[in-house]
Amino acid sequence: MEKERANWGSRIGFILAAAGFSVGLGNIWRFPYMTGMNGGGAFLIVYLAISLIIGVPLFLSEVGLGRKTQLNPIAGMRKLTKKGSPWVAAGWLGTLASVFVMSYYLQVIGWMVAYFFKVISGTFKGMEAEQLDAAYASFTANTPVVMAFTLIVAIILGVIVTRGLKEGVEKACKIMMPTLFIFLLLLGIRSLTLPNAIEGVKWYLTPDFSKINAGVLVASLGQVFFSIGIGAACAFTYGSYLHPTQSDLPKDLAIVIFLDMLVAVIAGFVIFPALFSFGMEPDAGAGLLFVTMTRMFGELPVGNLLGGMFFFLIVMAGLTSGMGYLETVSNTMSELYNIDRKKSVWGTLAVMFLLGIPAILSQGSWSHVLILGMNFFDFYDYLSGNVLMTASGLMIILYTAFVWKFENYKEQNNIGATTIKIGNWQKILVTIIGPIAVAYITISAIIKPFLH
Repeated sequence: MEKERANWGSRIGFILAAAGFSVGLGNIWRFPYMTGMNGGGAFLIVYLAISLIIGVPLFLSEVGLGRKTQLNPIAGMRKLTKKGSPWVAAGWLGTLASVFVMSYYLQVIGWMVAYFFKVISGTFKGMEAEQLDAAYASFTANTPVVMAFTLIVAIILGVIVTRGLKEGVEKACKIMMPTLFIFLLLLGIRSLTLPNAIEGVKWYLTPDFSKINAGVLVASLGQVFFSIGIGAACAFTYGSYLHPTQSDLPKDLAIVIFLDMLVAVIAGFVIFPALFSFGMEPDAGAGLLFVTMTRMFGELPVGNLLGGMFFFLIVMAGLTSGMGYLETVSNTMSELYNIDRKKSVWGTLAVMFLLGIPAILSQGSWSHVLILGMNFFDFYDYLSGNVLMTASGLMIILYTAFVWKFENYKEQNNIGATTIKIGNWQKILVTIIGPIAVAYITISAIIKPFLH
């Protein structure tokens, strides 16, 4: 007897869960340091433009295909084509991307949990940047401790997702997402009240168009993929839980992407005014969060509390994204191989955790083990984000443009639409600009390690 497929309990539940998946470390950790390294206001404008021009139609394609098939990404693409069709690879690539993302994402959320406790207890109080850098390196190289925090994160995610779609993922996101927004707004307001904060705001919002080059365009497009979560099969999975005729995709996904962009923009207002207030450089790279932000909170009144809030909201953002990745893979395996949901969730988590052990070791005793010049952590990040996700996204947009066709894309996604509808003017985005842009980033990302 075929099992009844789960559905979202409410429209707001879907919107918050989809936004929770999109809003993750990419918005609060990656976006600020990418902005800092790519010219501030110029990167911000390009990022927002690409999100709307390319991110929206591609995200809508993936969610729309999920809603149309009412199946997981692999079975869904088989239904649309046939078993063995090359287009089915879009589902496999996206699912594999989620596996490899989680193999190091669990670890990163574990770092955030650890830093929450360290910051709130005053561990970093009075430390200079060099000491904070050494403390970060020492902590990430401590394999047993990092593994313990990673395991804690895995267990939390497992407990939530095994409760099911409505009682687990949807209910958790209804609590976590509003809390995240409130915390982020409070931190943004506090940051704007700091001395000389206006200089950071000017740097952040004033575009220097001379900074816009091919590298900034590729970085912005990559950030859109990473931030929205295109090509990881999660959008397909979440779309498959929607009612096929009663959900308003254009309007709901416009809200999701607006929330995704809003969190990234507010994160900039938290970080850059504070950086300029304390005379720090905005182009610190990936260490911006762990080194610069911990120093900033160490110098602020009640900095322990504010720093604790900051890392707590990042943990929440990581968990809401982690739920999406875990739900996608565990549900796909459960449906493909007829495995009990709980067994599938814990089995999937076990694989992700075990696969992540080399990534944990790569920060310490295995730091010398390299693949294409990268340690395991960086290689998993490259493989999932630069190869698997972009390749899956490319196949989705090519399938939409040349097999599904724009007319069918428009008709299917306008079912249930009210105030916002797909118009003929969007055809150029779906059939020309989208495929060219995604093909460019996919090819550029794949060949990048071989150019050095």
